[in-house]
Amino acid sequence: MSSPRFSILVAMAKNRVIGKNNALPWQLSPDLKRFKQLTMGHHIVMGRKTYESIGRLLPGRTSIIVTRQPDYQVPGAIVAGSIAEALKVCSEGKEMDQESFVIGGAEIYQQALGLCQRMYVTEIQQEFDGDALFPEFDQQEWREISREKHRLGEDDGLEYHFVVLDRRT
Repeated sequence: MSSPRFSILVAMAKNRVIGKNNALPWQLSPDLKRFKQLTMGHHIVMGRKTYESIGRLLPGRTSIIVTRQPDYQVPGAIVAGSIAEALKVCSEGKEMDQESFVIGGAEIYQQALGLCQRMYVTEIQQEFDGDALFPEFDQQEWREISREKHRLGEDDGLEYHFVVLDRRT
């Protein structure tokens, strides 16, 4: 059996914005559909603030919430003290998953960037105002394996690209 893959799943604007006031600064239903399709049946790893912004566990997925709060509990979720602990849960024993997804927020992405082998990025082709940014990363460490260009609405609608990047070995 091949070893599990840890992937980042993120939607970000041209200026790396991923959130504003603990919410997405855009409405992009095709991105939400892609998120559901990719993550269904898998582990999703998120920070406490991301979980609280969603406000519930997402059905059909195993939620792992990373927090430094030792007493934090969410019925039905696994709580981990670090990103390394969360990824260990995904890759061992009866919990093992062939692909697990890190879904945010900014601090969790920063910690996971060096540990993940793939990134699924929705590149929104405009800048947005926000207070949470995806961390900067070295593009040379990643190889683009696919890109789908889309536009929401008519000719002047929001352009976005679904991009898959694999870490160069």
